[in-house]
Amino acid sequence: MTALPALDTTLDFEQGPIRPPSEAQSLLLRFTRNCPWNKCKFCPVYKRRTFSRRSLEEIKADIDAAAEMRREIIELSQAMGEHGRISAPVVNSVFSNPRLSHAFHNVAAWLYYDTGNVFIQDANNLVMKPEVLAEALNYLRAQMPEAKRVTTYARSSTAAQRTVEELTMLREAGLDRIHIGLETGYDPLLKFMKKGVTAAKQIKGGQNIKAAGMELSEYVMPGLGGKKWSKEHAVATAEVLNQINPDFIRLRTLRVPPRIELYQDLVSGEFEKISDDEVAAEIRLFIQTLDGITSYVASDHIMNLIETVNGQLPLDKEAMLAKLDSYLTLSDRERLIYRLCRRMGRCREPRDVDRMGLRADMEKNIERIERSGQDPDAVISELADSMV
Repeated sequence: MTALPALDTTLDFEQGPIRPPSEAQSLLLRFTRNCPWNKCKFCPVYKRRTFSRRSLEEIKADIDAAAEMRREIIELSQAMGEHGRISAPVVNSVFSNPRLSHAFHNVAAWLYYDTGNVFIQDANNLVMKPEVLAEALNYLRAQMPEAKRVTTYARSSTAAQRTVEELTMLREAGLDRIHIGLETGYDPLLKFMKKGVTAAKQIKGGQNIKAAGMELSEYVMPGLGGKKWSKEHAVATAEVLNQINPDFIRLRTLRVPPRIELYQDLVSGEFEKISDDEVAAEIRLFIQTLDGITSYVASDHIMNLIETVNGQLPLDKEAMLAKLDSYLTLSDRERLIYRLCRRMGRCREPRDVDRMGLRADMEKNIERIERSGQDPDAVISELADSMV
């Protein structure tokens, strides 16, 4: 039996802490470190970490390392009789080697899933000089021929500062999609949350990206306005998006765990959370206010109460509103049963309780919580916060 080629256990490249859920099967490459703003009250990700720009030489060296990993994995596939195909046995061979880096595993998984998606980390790569970022993107495309779609996070304030010509250059160099944390379009709330941007800049940044021919994914945070600004948050955010018409609108419901700055405002009473039911009503108002756009609305995250509120505007607008109404019109007890099921990670929408045969188990859990003297709402909220 022919011995399999040894994989280089010294190969590694740098990766950041997060990526969007939609980039779960992407190759992750880090062009900058952490967040240049890093002041948002609701964000726990980059706190106590310093922003820095990576040099073009560092970025190219990481791309070279990923390309060499790719070459070695394909060679391994050929030696295993898979003819260069990255099959499950090939990936298992890589993952079973404890001496290989996490980055090596990422390359193997990326080749296996064959999405061609590459996500550029960290929080705002548009702060790089456009010419430098374009060169890095061109190099990535040249070294990694499987790369079909390249995406990154950015801040709308930075996108507003970039000209359409600069952004077009980046698209032509290989940047296909930008993910932006819009969160809210209500100026008083943006100021309170230390977002460091105005609604006007968010509109300009989004419009610049779209004018450059790139796909745009905007993230909205239901619940961010709290009891004080829930309605204003929903309406103003929708009105901002109506002027941008992004390709995707992704919902990411606010959670307030103790490690974020906003928690201190919660304790002091300056910020008051709204309930799950009120969040559902807020999302309904938000979707109702979206008008004249063709965005795809996605609720693709475990923090959201109803994960299946998805659809293409304007075609699916009424269906999304109906799905929210189907929850809001349930009895108090039925909503409680579903909320527990959802926060335990077992349901995605209310009908799952019966469709998946979970009702009896949920009712027993609620009875157990009540017998212990705990408040079911508090337990459910704690479960949700633990997912952040």
